[in-house]
Amino acid sequence: MKTVRIILRRELASYFVTPIAYVVLIVFLLAMNWLGFWIGALYEREQADMQPYFGLFPWTYLFLIPALSMRLWAEDRRNGSIELLLTQPVTLWQAVVGKFLAAWLVVGIALLLTFPVWLTMNFLGNPDNGTILAAYIGSWVMAAGFLAIGSFTSSITKNQLIAFLASLVICFVLVVVGFPRVTDWIREHASWLADGINSLSFYTHFMNIAKGVLDLRDLLFFALISIFFLLASTVVLDARKSK
Repeated sequence: MKTVRIILRRELASYFVTPIAYVVLIVFLLAMNWLGFWIGALYEREQADMQPYFGLFPWTYLFLIPALSMRLWAEDRRNGSIELLLTQPVTLWQAVVGKFLAAWLVVGIALLLTFPVWLTMNFLGNPDNGTILAAYIGSWVMAAGFLAIGSFTSSITKNQLIAFLASLVICFVLVVVGFPRVTDWIREHASWLADGINSLSFYTHFMNIAKGVLDLRDLLFFALISIFFLLASTVVLDARKSK
C-alpha cells in the first residue's frame, strides 16, 4: 500500500502542476451548472430535489472522464517514461491502481465543488438529503467504472485522442443500453438478451442508487467493472512490457 500511496501522490500532483485538472474541473462545473439549471430546470420545477441534476452525470462523465483518463498510460508510453517507472521497485498492478486512484480523487474533488448546488436546494426547500447523499456516492462509484475503462483504453495505445474516443464509445454503449427505448428495442428483436444487457448498463445501476437506495448489487456492479478493466489494463501493459 505504501507504493500505491507514493504513486497516487505523484500522479495527483502531476494533474495540478499542469492545466489538465483545472480545465477538467472548470469545464465540468460549467457544464453541470448550465445543464442542470437549463435542461434540468432545477429552479423552474419548484421541487427541492436534485434528480434531474444527477440524471445528467452519466452524460457529463462521457466527456469528462475520458479527457481525464486518456493520459494515464498513453502519455507514458509515448514519451517512454513507462520504462523508467517499471524499473522502480513497483509492480504493474500497484502502478495501475495508484494512477487510477489519483484520477478518481480528481473526480471526487469535482463532485465536492458541486456542493453549493446541494446547499441551494436546502435553502429553497427541504430536500431528502439522504437521497442526495446516496446519489453523490453513486456518482463517485460510477466514476470509478468510467475511469477503469479509460485506464484500459489508455493502456492499449500511445495516442491520447484514440484513447479518449475508445473510452467514450465503450462508456456510451454501457450507458445507453439502460434506456427504456433501447431495452424495448432489444426485447423486441432478442428478448432473451434484454435483461442481461440492461443489467450491464451504468445508467440503470446509477439511477437505482440516485433514488436513495444503496443496494449492494449496484455498488458491487461498479466495483467489479472497475476491477475487471484495471486487471485488463495490467494484462495489456504486461504484454507490451514483455515484447
